[in-house]
Formats: sequence, C-alpha cells, structure tokens
Amino acid sequence: MNYDELRERSIRVWEQEEQHATIPLIIIGTATCGLASGADELLHILGDELTQAGVQADVRQVGCIGLCYAEPLVDVRIPGGARVCYGGVDVKKLRTIIEKHVKGGTPLAEYALGSIGPGQAPGVPSLWELSATKPQVRVVLRNCGIIDPDRLEHYVARGGYAGLVRALGMAPSAIIGEVKTSGLRGRGGAGFPTGLKWELCRSNAGDKRYVICNADEGDPGAFMDRSVLEGDPHAVLEGLCIAAYAIGASEGYIYCRAEYPLAIRRLRQAIEQAKEHRLIGEGILGSDFSFNVHIKEGAGAFVCGEETALIASIEGRRGMPRSRPPFPAAHGLFGRPTNINNVETLANVPAILREGAEWFANYGTEHSKGTKTFALAGKVMRTGLIEVPMGITLREVIFDVGGGIPDGKKFKAAQTGGPSGGCIPAEFLDLPIDYEQLARVGSIMGSGGLVILDESSCMVDLARYFINFTQNESCGKCIPCRLGTRQMLMILEDICAGRGTDDSIALLESLGDAVKKGSLCGLGQTAPNPALTTVRYFRDEYIEHVRDKVCRALSCKEYLRYEVIEDMCTACGVCRRECPSEAIIGAKDEIHRIDQSKCIRCGICFESCKFDSIRVSSGRYHKTSGGKKGRTVREKRAARKEVKP
Repeated sequence: MNYDELRERSIRVWEQEEQHATIPLIIIGTATCGLASGADELLHILGDELTQAGVQADVRQVGCIGLCYAEPLVDVRIPGGARVCYGGVDVKKLRTIIEKHVKGGTPLAEYALGSIGPGQAPGVPSLWELSATKPQVRVVLRNCGIIDPDRLEHYVARGGYAGLVRALGMAPSAIIGEVKTSGLRGRGGAGFPTGLKWELCRSNAGDKRYVICNADEGDPGAFMDRSVLEGDPHAVLEGLCIAAYAIGASEGYIYCRAEYPLAIRRLRQAIEQAKEHRLIGEGILGSDFSFNVHIKEGAGAFVCGEETALIASIEGRRGMPRSRPPFPAAHGLFGRPTNINNVETLANVPAILREGAEWFANYGTEHSKGTKTFALAGKVMRTGLIEVPMGITLREVIFDVGGGIPDGKKFKAAQTGGPSGGCIPAEFLDLPIDYEQLARVGSIMGSGGLVILDESSCMVDLARYFINFTQNESCGKCIPCRLGTRQMLMILEDICAGRGTDDSIALLESLGDAVKKGSLCGLGQTAPNPALTTVRYFRDEYIEHVRDKVCRALSCKEYLRYEVIEDMCTACGVCRRECPSEAIIGAKDEIHRIDQSKCIRCGICFESCKFDSIRVSSGRYHKTSGGKKGRTVREKRAARKEVKP
C-alpha cells in the first residue's frame, strides 16, 4: 500500500468515526496525568456501566490535551453532536454522564469544560474559546488529546507523514534550507538554529551518520516531551525520519528515560506500525532511502540530557560529558557525525514540511519563530501542558492561560528553564517570552518547565532546592561543578538554617560565577542560575535571613515560632493528638499552649487546626490557621461552660 492509498483509507476511517458514527463515542485521556488522577479506574468500570445502562458506545483512549488541572477528562460525542469535554470525572459523575448524555442525548453543561466541533452542544462553549486555550496555538500538540496514539490511521488522516512524503521529493539541501527559513531553533534549551545544526552534520565526511532524539526529560516539573510521546508518537518518528534523510543518516536512536514506560510502550507500537507501512525501515515509501530506529532506555541521570553524556550512555559507557570540540556533528555516536534534537524540535519538523516554512515563521518574534510548549506548574490555578506563540508575555500565560494565582495570593516569580534556569520577578510580568528576552533577565528558555511562585514561596529555599538537585545530579567529572555546587549548597543550607553570616551572600555570588565559568558542560555552566537570579532580584530576602533571622515566606522552619492564640482556641484537642513531639499542652476542655522546648516546627498543628487558633510567625511576618469560625465556637463553648476560663 502506497502513501496515497494509506491516506485515503485513513481518512475514511477517521470520517466514519468523527462524522458518520451511528453510536456514541466516549474518549478518555489516558496519558500519565490522566492515569494518575483516576482514569484507569474509569476505564475499568466503563464497560460494566454501559452494560447496566443498556447502551452501546465506542471507547477511545487519547493522550493529554493539556488540561491537566481538570483530569480525569472524559469526552462524549453522540451521533450528529459536538464532542463535549468533561473535567474532574469520578465514578459518580461518570454514571451521570452515561445516563444523561450517552444514553439520554443531553449534554451536562454544569459538568462540561467545553465542546470540540463539529456539531452543536447547547449551553456548552467551544473549548478553544476558553481563556485557558484561546491564546494557544497548537502545532506540536495539534493531535494530543484528539487522536488515539496507538492508531496510525488517526495520525495519517490528520496529515501525518505528508511532510515526509514531501521531503522525499526534495533534495536534502532543500529540506535543510526549508528548516532554516522557518527559523526553528532547538527546543531542548540552547536554542541553536535547527537547520544550521543539520547542515553542519551533513557537511562532515563520514561513512555513516546518526540522528538521535533526546527524550531524556529531567527538569523537575517538566513533562512536555513525555506528553508528546504519549499523545502523538508518530509526529516524533516522522520528524526524526525527515532529519535522517536531510543529513544522510540511515540509523537513529530515541533516548528516553525508563521512568516513562507509557511513552516507551506507545513509541514501540508506533515504530512497528510505521515499519509495517514502510514509513520507516528499508526502502521508505518505495524510495531508495532506508532508516531504522532504536529505543535506548536511560536510567534517569539528569546529566545524560547533555549531548556528549547521552552519546556515552548509548554506547554503553558511563554518562559523563566530554570537552568540545569536536562537537557531535563531527565526532558523535561511535565516532560518526551525529545530529541530536529533542522531542519538541522534531515534532515541529513535519508541520514545517507539510505547511511550509513561511507558515511556521509567521508565529513568534523576529529571532524566536514558532510556538513553544510549556509545562505550567506551581502556584497557578490551571496547571497543565500549554503551547503558545513565542513572544507571548508572562502575564498572559499566568493570568489568561493559567487563570491566575490561587487563594487570592500575589504572583512573586516564575522559574523558567528548570534547574538550569532562573527566577523572573513580578516586575517582568510583561516580559515577552523568547530566547533573547529571557537571557536578558538572567534566565533561559530551557526545555519548557515554567514553575509559578507566589508570596508563600521562599526564594532562598527555592535556590537551595535547585542547587541540591544539580549537585546530586553532577557527574563529578570536573572540579568546578563537583565541588562548587556542593559549596554553594552548604552556604544556602546555612542561610536557611539561621547560620548565615554577612559574608554568605557575596561568597555565594562569587562561587556561582566561578562554577559558571569553569564547568565542563551545560549542567555546571547553568547550575548557579537559580541562586544568582534569586540573589539578583530578591537580595532583600537573603539579607533578612542572614541579618534579621526571619523568613518572610514562613518557609524556613528554623526561623519559625508556633503559638496558640488563646482567645481563639476551642480546646478541641486535634492539634494535641496530631503533634508528633507532644509539644501541645492542655487537658481536655482547657486552652492549649505549645511547649517551645519540644516544638520541632513541623507545622502539623497549623495544618490540622480548623480554626484561627494557631499562629506561625517569623519576626514581623505571621499568619494564622484554619477558617473563620474559631471565635464563634469559643464563645459558644464558654457560654455553655464547656471551656474553662
């Protein structure tokens, strides 16, 4: 079967399911985020629930559509109607959806997040017109949450492998020129021009060349690559195949961490399907181009995200970086010219070849073209996977797409680029997000982790967390990284524990500069960024920790003091029962107090108190626990003489 026949058959299958279905379709998001939220339980009982309701329906599993905050997601489309997306679905809600919508034909607007056309769903707005989705442009994520990632026909029906077909009719130099014209830059962090990278690799002589997909996503809070592999694995395979043809490679590797079992399973399935239809393998689509793909499972070492360490790992050696030059484009895997791109970069390539370089270049800014996926996490209402045009501002991402900060708190900072990135304070809320602007304020794009912080976040403790991460992940090969990050961590630990001195901040900055300048690879060269940017923009917090011995975020426990507010205590005894150090004193029906000599500042009393009875303070900063009912209950009990005066 040639591509035209495969495409025609795939479109028939897709149209039959999407436009001409005679029974309802139930779609469940079964990416890692959905499964972790309970989608597996819904899948397990769905068959029995449909049988009990006396209805027949098709069931489709899809990847992550991006609305992770609303998982588990269950969509329903009845014949002739729109696809209605329901969020936060539990067993009880699923039964109601089956009874009212699947069986009764009436969408439940009160449960719905939005609808996906074609068709009409009365009272349900379009999902793509919501504030969370309207600013987004889905290029990499166009199929995620829409198609069944295990079905090749779904991908092909929506234009899949059309980019490869076009590429096979072009000269390799023309393909590279198309990618260069598009302005695509590496989405793994460095932002190096992709077309130029391909050109450099192809220009190096060698009897064999390799392409590698770097799926070793290791940043805390980042899940972009995982979601793409789980939701649209063929897009990555197609991009890898086009890259291989452009640079003259016949063999490639996908290096994916073993902690992504679902992504690996779906990749293996996609590879077998592509081989069956001669989309990869020998004589691709009847041409003289052959290309084979292998999956290499990594052990989860963060340093293996660095190109030369990744190559060492594939070769069976310890994952440690080497000095460059020579660069992998000249001397890479098994000593041959090698091109390495990350998942998102490769997933952009089919769209560029399918739609054209100019189409892609219309998005973004002058020097940062296209879109960027982000894992939006932290103190924001709508966490999840997003894809926005380059140049969108932080404010738009946080308050339009993300829905703002929970509990009425104030935005404090955004951490971009993971452990290698930096903290961007509120004064830069209107900063356009692109490579140049982020570098200007001391941060980096990174692979796309975007952690939002509010006023309850301690910037000193945040720096300590990330330096601890990079120190643990250092391969230890070079002294500046191995010892420098350790010394930086010790300084930050001292500051958080109340042992900081007037020299601590200056020494931290000096060490950070030395580590950046002297480290061998990108891990060490960027490891000090979280500490240096927090000192740069939040120096007053460091000074308060060192000189005043207070933590304004009430996070560093050595600076905290927990007390019972006597006129608010109801003597309910919950805090006394929960306290692990028996620091709460007070008999039944007596006002409690905290023995400071026993208090370990764990915060359990604060968390367990349902009233405004526990105060935690650090110098002039303080907050109280619970709700607003402490005084009322106290007065009622006192009136009934249940609490001794």
